[in-house]
Amino acid sequence: MAEPGGSDKRGWCSVPEKFQLHGAMLALQFGYAGFHVVSRFALNMGISKLVFPVYRNIIALLLLLPFAYFLEKKDRPPINLNFLVQFFCLALIGITANQGFYLLGLDNTSPTFASAIQNSVPAITFLMAVILRIEQVRLNRKDGIAKVAGTIFCVAGASVITLYKGPAIYSPTPPLQAMMMSSASSSVSMSSFTTSAMSVLGDAKGKSWTLGCLYLIGHCLSWSAWLVLQSPVLKKYPARLSVTSYTCFFGLIQFIIIAAVFERDAQAWIFHSGGEAFSILYAGVVASGIAFAVQIWCIDRGGPVFVAVYQPVQTLVVAIMASVALGEEFYLGGIIGAVLIIVGLYAVLWGKSEERKFAQARVPIQSTPSDSVHSNNRKSQTKTSLTQPLIPPSTENV
Repeated sequence: MAEPGGSDKRGWCSVPEKFQLHGAMLALQFGYAGFHVVSRFALNMGISKLVFPVYRNIIALLLLLPFAYFLEKKDRPPINLNFLVQFFCLALIGITANQGFYLLGLDNTSPTFASAIQNSVPAITFLMAVILRIEQVRLNRKDGIAKVAGTIFCVAGASVITLYKGPAIYSPTPPLQAMMMSSASSSVSMSSFTTSAMSVLGDAKGKSWTLGCLYLIGHCLSWSAWLVLQSPVLKKYPARLSVTSYTCFFGLIQFIIIAAVFERDAQAWIFHSGGEAFSILYAGVVASGIAFAVQIWCIDRGGPVFVAVYQPVQTLVVAIMASVALGEEFYLGGIIGAVLIIVGLYAVLWGKSEERKFAQARVPIQSTPSDSVHSNNRKSQTKTSLTQPLIPPSTENV
């Protein structure tokens, strides 16, 4: 991993690069955290869970296409039926199932715990890679033990969140709701006003927490499977932006077909408020556009482990945002599970970091021209960072 503080390079406004990287990563986590909260707010306003991803992927595709076309002209192999089938399958897992399970899970739980469970994606991806024999488990080394222990912690944390909700240990009143309640006119009964306010600002009361957690686990499983299955595709089609664009296109087609069959209300396709339009624009532009660009630069300059260690910051920011804006309640089981998952995440990341150090230490021993090897390693590391830029922060290290 490149060390963000290893050089004194200066960039924008003469700010040292290490401060640029940390600032960019903090901004990235706030952007993703905002996506969780904005998505939940959109669901609370009644936006269709089938229409929302259609519009989101339209915006994402329009943003990705120009970059994929112009930046990867030389890297893009000729397209054929075999590639199209693979892109379709990637879309089915990585777009349709991934986003569909996420929205269903978010609708039944809360933004904080949706973000917390996502921290388990690196461990799940590692487990899948081991099952498919893409990666080996070396229990005779500390890095192998750390990855296995981290996976166990993540699975335990997800199980706790799913099976044990526990008592509410923090129940805030959102400022907006409190302000609206205090200004309610005497002609409107307090009970009806409170019900109306909670329909917009509530946090999944009356819905199935366990079912929502199972949906979120399905979201993480499909996300992890998408990451694992991308590897063989990218070896044959080494143009990540183009692969992502094709995947987004087929995912959009799949969502359009599903929405056309199951969403019979024509009004669901119309924006009924500025809030609905803003949530869709935010999801498409910020979460699928700007965030990708920032992430590419951070991975290239700071390395994948540097990017991934910031993932729990997103969970903390989501918790604060959701508490202030939505009045989200925090439950004991969710907090215990989130702590276990974050501990597991860092164990897996540490194991991957130690594995890289071990591999790099063996190179000078096995090769004679050490200078040439180090030069090739630097080129290889740079190429890896650039050809795998769009994997979310929590999965860059798998």
